[in-house]
Amino acid sequence: MAVLSKIRQRSALMIAVIALGLFAFIIGDLFKSGSFDSTSKDVGSINGNGISFEDFRLKVSNVEKSGEGISSTAAANRVWDQEVSVALLTAEFDKLGLRVGEKHILDVLKADQSIGQNPMFLNGAGVFDLNKFKDYFKANPAQAQFLKDREKDAELNAKFQIYNTMIKAAVYTTKSEGKLQYEMESNKVSFAYVSGLYSTVKDSDVKISDSEIADYIKKNDKKFKADESREIEYVLIEDKPSTEDVAEVKAKITALLSGSVVYNQSTNKNDTLSGFKSAKNVAEFVNSNSDVAYDSTYIAKKDLPAVDADKLFNLAPGEVYGPYMFGKYYCISKSLGKKNGVNAKASHILISYEGTQVPNQKSKRTKEEAKEKAEEILAQVTANPDSFLMLAYSTSDDSSAQQGGDLGYFGQGQMVKPFNDFVFNNGIGKVGLVETPFGFHIIKITDKQDGIRLATVAQKVEASEATSDKIFTQATKFEMESADKDFAKVAKDMGLKIETPVTISAMQENFGPLGNQRTIVRWAFEDDSKVGTVKRFEVANIGHVIARVKAIDDSGLVSVTQARPYVESILKNKKKAEIIKGKMSGSSLEAIAKQVGSTVQQATDVTLSNPLLAGVGQEAKVVGTAFTLAANKMSGTIEGNMGVYVVKNTNTVKAAALKDYSPYVAALKGQSAVNVNRVLPALKENADIKDNRKQFNY
Repeated sequence: MAVLSKIRQRSALMIAVIALGLFAFIIGDLFKSGSFDSTSKDVGSINGNGISFEDFRLKVSNVEKSGEGISSTAAANRVWDQEVSVALLTAEFDKLGLRVGEKHILDVLKADQSIGQNPMFLNGAGVFDLNKFKDYFKANPAQAQFLKDREKDAELNAKFQIYNTMIKAAVYTTKSEGKLQYEMESNKVSFAYVSGLYSTVKDSDVKISDSEIADYIKKNDKKFKADESREIEYVLIEDKPSTEDVAEVKAKITALLSGSVVYNQSTNKNDTLSGFKSAKNVAEFVNSNSDVAYDSTYIAKKDLPAVDADKLFNLAPGEVYGPYMFGKYYCISKSLGKKNGVNAKASHILISYEGTQVPNQKSKRTKEEAKEKAEEILAQVTANPDSFLMLAYSTSDDSSAQQGGDLGYFGQGQMVKPFNDFVFNNGIGKVGLVETPFGFHIIKITDKQDGIRLATVAQKVEASEATSDKIFTQATKFEMESADKDFAKVAKDMGLKIETPVTISAMQENFGPLGNQRTIVRWAFEDDSKVGTVKRFEVANIGHVIARVKAIDDSGLVSVTQARPYVESILKNKKKAEIIKGKMSGSSLEAIAKQVGSTVQQATDVTLSNPLLAGVGQEAKVVGTAFTLAANKMSGTIEGNMGVYVVKNTNTVKAAALKDYSPYVAALKGQSAVNVNRVLPALKENADIKDNRKQFNY
């Protein structure tokens, strides 16, 4: 029955194979379409300095060959980001006149483990030897370019370290800022208030048009910067089996249960073929009739198909169950018997020592010290079994310490032999000490699972050739008719659904819920893809996507569709605020509360550092206004995060002045240190960056 888990594996394998095929297709298309034969010399420029296409192509190729399984587009995106960052930072380094010497570059190189810890460059004491390093490259001139590239990277890294240090040193926090922080944390205000919450006005009472959202985007353009984009609407026609296809597979696999009579031409007689129920060689029968090969593994109940797990696990030896569906397969299964303890669950505490390859060692110790400590822990666990979890958390050198040492379920042979033998040769609850190449393990066996061996014939349910032909005909017809007619009307007339439009940028790979569909994205940005252009795409394992360019946005701002989920609530609250303010009239809080159908609330000892109103949320404007009021004075209306408010100050308590605000200055300085990470985004925002990659069909 491990065949059922094989079905999962097979599906994953098929996806991988198809993905590889698509990758090869895309790469081939890149060459055929002239990606590497473009007349343009630059893939882009930063502040007027071009990025050579040939250099860019070579770097992208190197990233693709790095063994990370990265796509061509993802590699191009990574290299582009690196090129932009390096160009902007290098310009800053040059402005500042930063220089680094050989020693600084060497320190950076040594920090790289592939160099600093490389046995070829270590002396007898295990320390990096500069002479060995230099001698290696003298003796291997073919590696000279590699060293030159690494030195160039190291020089840039060294300059960046200096640059970061300079920025951090330049960030200064004043005594006044420390004093303000102290006052924000220590000054307190109490006030009465009336709130008219936005939630009291129905969303249906305030409508927000596309033009209003567009106006908001333009007024706040810095918040809504975006790459050139295309909005694509599409119809998905899935290539899936028909009810007739499903019935055919079910009938076919049902017929395998019993024997059948076939005519044998060589003997001119009828032969009776055994069915699954009576087959003597079950493995041979499965391999002859199943889309997934026979597997003799014993399977725990938890790994069986959830819907049918109980019935499958409780089959008597020789008993058959099915047909039943598992994923995209119709299956019939026969029990070949059960076996006790096929899976085990255990927890352990690992005490490692110097020389073992364990990355989480809590302290250095010799093998003898490790054994002594492990024996001490074993004694503690034996005396008090409930202490295991805490001891694992505090002393184990294994990453499972965070789970109290729990390793979950595992099968025979999945652990190193001494560990495996202890667990599978002892019963639940047994605690013991075992040595492995990782160190000493205090092991506690917490559970075991029985398994069943099932022979399963599985036949995939997929669209027949006739069904696929019908689907292809339908998709082609829709593509042709919608090319010069109303897309929505044609879809409606053909009983098809238009999916939610997808907004994409030129160097994007994912296409909404369909995942990586780079071919569709690239098409959307071709010169002849205008608004209204329609094209059909065959998508492996999905079906046919008939896409239409709904809108082209070259404004440099996000589209209204993308911005609506964020902007709509802001604009609705603005309109709700006006409705609520119109009701907030009166000379007292009680009168105002009556007008809005609310009550007078009290806020006590609230600070500006945590401007929280109980039951409402953070309302900095409201609390800040309360601080500005004299005692018993009432404010005007205040538009807050959650509603409109009117407040009346009842008491303000100012904290005593301090002689020394240095702790607050230090805390603020620590917080501002992270501002160094904002430098590169700021440089990018102010730079003149031209991205021509789409011209090269990446």
